[in-house]
Formats: sequence, C-alpha cells, structure tokens
Amino acid sequence: MQGNENEFLPYKVVYRQGHGEYEEKKSRFIANVVPVTSEKEAAEFIETIKKKYYDARHNCPAFIIGRNRELTRCSDDGEPSGTAGKPILEVLLGAGVTNVAAVVTRYFGGTLLGTGGLVRAYTNAAQAAIMDAGIATMFYGKEITIGIDYADVGKVQYLLGSRQIEIAASRYTDKVEFDVRIPAQYQQEVEKALTESTSARARITVTGSGYYMEKAEMKIR
Repeated sequence: MQGNENEFLPYKVVYRQGHGEYEEKKSRFIANVVPVTSEKEAAEFIETIKKKYYDARHNCPAFIIGRNRELTRCSDDGEPSGTAGKPILEVLLGAGVTNVAAVVTRYFGGTLLGTGGLVRAYTNAAQAAIMDAGIATMFYGKEITIGIDYADVGKVQYLLGSRQIEIAASRYTDKVEFDVRIPAQYQQEVEKALTESTSARARITVTGSGYYMEKAEMKIR
C-alpha cells in the first residue's frame, strides 16, 4: 500500500436511520438520527424534521461531519442554554460516530423539567435513536479477485473464513473466482497466505479500493 497509512484509519458511522423516544412528566421527546456526508445533507435533514414536527415546541439538532469529526454543530432551539443541543452532541461524540445528524423533537407536557431533567431527557432520547440505528465501521480496503483451481477452493474458503473475510461474489466456470474486500493494511499478509496455501496457483487481481462498511456493531430493532 502506498502513501501514509494514517490517512486511511477506520472510522465509525451510524448503520442506518434510527428513531427513539423518551417521555418525562408528559413531555414527549422524539429523536431521529441519520447518516450524512456533508453539512448540506445535515441541514436538509434538520429542515425535514422541523417540517414534519412543525407543531412541536422544540426541534433541537446536532451533527458531526468529517472523517476526523472536523465539524460539529448543535442548537438548543429555544431550550435553556446547554440543556438540549449539547447533550445530543455529547451522545454522538460518546458513540464515536461521525458523518451523522440528529434532531430531538419535544412536545411540551405542561410541566417544567428543570435543567437536569431536560439534559437527561434529551440524552436518553438521542441514545435510544443511536441504539436503533446501530453503529458500523468504515475501513479503507482493497477489492480483490482471487482466481483458483477447483482443487484449491476448500483451502481458500478456510483461509478467508479464518480471517473473517467475506466472499462478496463467486463465479464457477472452468476455474473459480472469489471477489473479496480486504482492509488495506492486511493486503500483503493475505496475498502471501493465499500464495502459500495454493502453492502459488492463486491469481490475485486488485480491482478497486475505497472505504467500505463492516457489519454493524449494534442492530437493535
């Protein structure tokens, strides 16, 4: 792999759009979280939620953009300073995710909750949405096609399985081809193992590279 490997460190994102709710003294807190790739996408999502819950007293947003979380924003949207936007943002930061936007909507229940109650409610609602969305890891990897003889299929399948490398596609003709994605830092190690296990019969072709999503760490629904 060429270049600075630190440029291609893994990072975490939400796996999908998530939803969560929390109720405190008849005030209803509705949280929505979604993956985004830019500040523009985050702003569009926030506006969509505000239109959906136009009759709510507060729609408090927070978002993080950038592989290294370079941009963070939040708003209390009329709630007492530091009781809504910041707690939501802290939940996102605590989950270690980036490229994410969240909005917690509040329907007032008629009873003031106080500073502590508000922080707790916005935090709990945001956490519920994150849990619903799940968290996944984006890793920088290589797309590789492995060409082998039928006699080597079992060996290669075992080698890939022992390294938790999934076969994305298989083709069985006069030969066998497996398409896989490998974290770039393990490319040489895996290629060496494939060569050794097949006595150099494996034909390895790099077909692409980029960031790819691993399995979600949490899938709660």
